[in-house]
Amino acid sequence: MPSRNSAKKRLRQNIAQRAKNRSTRSNVRTQVNKVRAAVAAGDAEASATEFQLAVKKLDKAASQSVMHANTAARIKSRLSAAIKAIKG
Repeated sequence: MPSRNSAKKRLRQNIAQRAKNRSTRSNVRTQVNKVRAAVAAGDAEASATEFQLAVKKLDKAASQSVMHANTAARIKSRLSAAIKAIKG
């Protein structure tokens, strides 16, 4: 356990930030899984709707540095390609 006040505060901040990051990452994963489930079901409309929400959450996570921007872009690209494949 930290003994200095600054180290104690830093520990509190780290714990709070970790919880926030885990929550954001979990929400992103859940939304991405919803898109993948809609694609697997072959439902183009539902997958497009879920994809819009997923893009929003991915962009927010990337802007908050919860995940790397290139990772978010890669996931968006793969989801978009999957949706186009079931439409076409």
